[in-house]
Amino acid sequence: MTFLAAEAAQGGAGNIIQLIWPFVLMFAVFYFLLIRPQQKKQKARGAMLNALKKGDKIVTIGGLHGTIHEITDDVVVLLVNDATKLTFDRSAVSQVSSTTETSS
Repeated sequence: MTFLAAEAAQGGAGNIIQLIWPFVLMFAVFYFLLIRPQQKKQKARGAMLNALKKGDKIVTIGGLHGTIHEITDDVVVLLVNDATKLTFDRSAVSQVSSTTETSS
């Protein structure tokens, strides 16, 4: 009798593993196709925002092109033309068009 009970218990564990395996496989596929690339993009964007400096030519999320005139932890002041300065949140920067070396 004890032999039959042990066999039934092992068979039940095998069935549970067979039921869980597809869910583990689906999670792995979602992780490598959706979650991991998104994390890489966020990390690259954070590095780009941290590397901003005065003189960089940037494009905002609204499509405005300008040169960084002043920069703090949260705010970027853009020089759009010779006289126009606009203030944006640092997170509003979409991309860096080009960088220029400044000796400050």
